[in-house]
Amino acid sequence: MAMNIKEMLQNLGIQNSNPSYSTGNIWGDTHGSQIDSFSPVDGQKIASVAAASDEDYKTVLQQAVAAAAYWKAVPAPRRGDIVRQFGDALRKHKTDLGTLVSYEMGKSLQEGLGEVQEMIDICDFAVGQSRQLYGLTMHSERPSHRMYEQWHPLGIVGIISAFNFPVAVWSWNTALALVCGNVCIWKPSSKTPLCAIACQHILAAVLKANELPEGISSLLIGNAIGDKMNNDPRINLISFTGSTRVGRIVSTAVASRFGKSILELGGNNAIIISKDADLDMSVIGAVFGAVGTAGQRCTSTRRLIIHEDIYDTFRERLVAAYEQLRIGNPLDENHHVGPLIDKDAVESYLKAIEKAKQEGASFLVEGGLLEGDSYTSGCYVKPCVAEVENHFSIVQEETFAPILYLIKYKTLDEAITLQNAVPQGLSSAIMTLNLREAEQFLSAAGSDCGIANVNIGTSGAEIGGAFGGEKETGGGRESGSDAWKGYMRRQTNTINYSNTLPLAQGIKFNI
Repeated sequence: MAMNIKEMLQNLGIQNSNPSYSTGNIWGDTHGSQIDSFSPVDGQKIASVAAASDEDYKTVLQQAVAAAAYWKAVPAPRRGDIVRQFGDALRKHKTDLGTLVSYEMGKSLQEGLGEVQEMIDICDFAVGQSRQLYGLTMHSERPSHRMYEQWHPLGIVGIISAFNFPVAVWSWNTALALVCGNVCIWKPSSKTPLCAIACQHILAAVLKANELPEGISSLLIGNAIGDKMNNDPRINLISFTGSTRVGRIVSTAVASRFGKSILELGGNNAIIISKDADLDMSVIGAVFGAVGTAGQRCTSTRRLIIHEDIYDTFRERLVAAYEQLRIGNPLDENHHVGPLIDKDAVESYLKAIEKAKQEGASFLVEGGLLEGDSYTSGCYVKPCVAEVENHFSIVQEETFAPILYLIKYKTLDEAITLQNAVPQGLSSAIMTLNLREAEQFLSAAGSDCGIANVNIGTSGAEIGGAFGGEKETGGGRESGSDAWKGYMRRQTNTINYSNTLPLAQGIKFNI
């Protein structure tokens, strides 16, 4: 594997053991500290990355400010063409980049390749969007006046992303921000720096080929970078993906300087399994939602709220499905579940299991750490299932691991109340063939989440829809629909083409 990984890194432009951060199109040494990237797949050190220093940060911001002045004047369709070229470059590097995502983060190879496909898809979406940055026209109450609104770039967009989707979430933000006329500065998770370097290298090559300024897209790696970005008034928008705890810090810092933020925070997602559900579909949706990416998605299924009439039957089928799961090297497509990101995540998983037992949970499928020659990294755990009450404090929390909680209900009103009775509000789903149940779930009196699905699980959102959630999930929206508006500022314009100056609301001002 070592030779294959080395070749893969070289194909992505990472050709030495100490790849550094990028300022736009320039790759060079820095004076910052060193960050080591270890694979949770086998525990091996992949490479060391130079973290950005204070001087590096200063340089990047200076370049971004200069680039922003240039980029906002470039016609939006031309900006879209650059994003199109980036999407084409991703197509060429899909296999290598998807493999790197799988190896550095630990998700299955299929999911790694799927994440790169999401990047390609959002580029395609953004290219079309570059010709559709529409404003509205309004009728003025004053004669011979015309009113309309238009959208302008914000300037500099800061993107702070998490380890679990080390490339896709950045692309959601970057593709839209670029076509909207902004420049981007990316602070990735220090747990997956090589994925970020590879992406930046691919985009930097496109920018260089088009003779565009440095600083249109920049990368800063390091644990201290986020605080600098959050408090920097030159960065007009911070898009943050991560925990609710850190999101509060980000939100407070950015708001204190009247900056804008897009917050994509925690999820505690439930699927309601109706007595009128297709049980075959429901089992598939529940299992994938709970164990995909080893439960490390913000949209992972954490809770199953199951009707009492089918509870025993569904529980039996679910346990049987869990017994068939194959856990191991995610680069092997025969495995369903890979490792957690690191040993800290394992510790959090084990503590959650212990806390659930202390609160009265009954485990149908026991969890635990996997050991042996196939699990040398110490990051492989068993997906587990427990019967609980929704009010348990551990159930109210988001544990980034494959722990699934089962809860019984009698009526749909009760199920919806249970679904909504957590602090988070990201994704939700109901499995039912009953049209009335589906419509009630989607109504204003139904799910309080930003995403509500019928007969599909809680994970696997498409880029065409706006992605995000309510309550402690932060209220941000990324990706499709009109999420592009979050990266622009609205301006209302009134044009008087008469030879007088009538005032609004019929006011008279004679001088």
